Amino acid sequence: MNHHPRPSRKARRSWQQLTTHAIALAMGMVMTLGSLRVLPAWAAPLDDALPKASGTEAAPIQLAQRSPISPKAAPTLAAVSPTGHSFVADAVQKIGPSVVRIDTERTITRNLDPIFDDPFFRRFFGDDIAGSMPREELQRGQGSGFIVDSKGIILTNAHVVDKADTVKVTLTDGREFEGKVQGADRLTDLAVIKVNTKGKALPAAALGNSGEIQVGDWAIAVGNPLGLNNTVTLGIVSTLSRSSSEVGISDKRLDFIQTDAAINPGNSGGPLVNANGEVIGINTAIRADAMGIGFAIPINKAQEIETQLLRDGKVARPYVGIQMVSLTAKDAKENNADPNADFIIPEVDGVLVVRVLPNTPAAKAGIRRGDVITQIGGKAVATAADLQERVEKSGIGNALKMQLRRRSQNLTITVTTAELENQG
Repeated sequence: MNHHPRPSRKARRSWQQLTTHAIALAMGMVMTLGSLRVLPAWAAPLDDALPKASGTEAAPIQLAQRSPISPKAAPTLAAVSPTGHSFVADAVQKIGPSVVRIDTERTITRNLDPIFDDPFFRRFFGDDIAGSMPREELQRGQGSGFIVDSKGIILTNAHVVDKADTVKVTLTDGREFEGKVQGADRLTDLAVIKVNTKGKALPAAALGNSGEIQVGDWAIAVGNPLGLNNTVTLGIVSTLSRSSSEVGISDKRLDFIQTDAAINPGNSGGPLVNANGEVIGINTAIRADAMGIGFAIPINKAQEIETQLLRDGKVARPYVGIQMVSLTAKDAKENNADPNADFIIPEVDGVLVVRVLPNTPAAKAGIRRGDVITQIGGKAVATAADLQERVEKSGIGNALKMQLRRRSQNLTITVTTAELENQG
């Protein structure tokens, strides 16, 4: 049997160091290649965001930077700012003081259970039992918001302050203010609160431009979930212009920013911010059946609504009074082939009228359930969202000429829009 000489301790140590160095270099190259494969050019790390390398360790860094980087390059998770913290910490430091907790109270009156009026019940428990039961109940709620004007203007969700008798606003530094709801819009789930600062300026958030964000941009959600002040979650912008009908929130008129940054109960009304700590949206709807999906009101839309709420306390909206779904000729054909279908649908592309609400412009104009709206003003209507947008832009009291298919007939009906009441 041949025996190989055992390497010296020094040789073994040199071999281990070389092996460790080779593995580290290989891992660096794999991570770099992965970043090239996943991240676009503008997301490549900046020079000042990476540790300086020398010798053989410089190769993977140079490989990652072969693509040109725009001046507005997005930071990576490993990016370290001049303060020594990550970009997330810097963004939170910037937005944090303007995020507030909102506590609400309202008193509701409940009707007594009919059992208390039952003679058999009274026979055993006495006639005075009903009088001893509480008729009023105090309900408490909690949410988030953020200051948009140092003079005391705060944005939040409409459902956070819905029917509240009292609103208390608490800043991160512990200061408390009594808030007054200046206006609320249920259809966009937006509300404006005003507090009396007594002449002292409050820390206002820096607002970004939601029209400039892209899918894949960083998204940081800040709020007070479950009463835990200034909780932060990190994710990305998953989708833009996600319509309320797609989300499954049929009572809203809004296109949301979709994000995978966790938005938990109590986060509602808090800001969704970009990597620079600028507000790009307002955290809002949560789908109970969704995992890791949240939605936010784009800040540009919120600013439009804010102006109207501060001025009028509400948003004047035109409507025609139908419930509708998008329809394609293929979908209609499949429906008609089903022997259990509720009714036969015209096999055309357009918007199917599912229901006509009574005493509405649509009902007065003669639109019926089962009609398919194909054009407005001579222009084709492709989806329900498209029709809704046309109505929104038409204004109140304007006549809309609609072409529709009813069974095998082509009809033209004029509908005059009216103002949607009781939406706040």
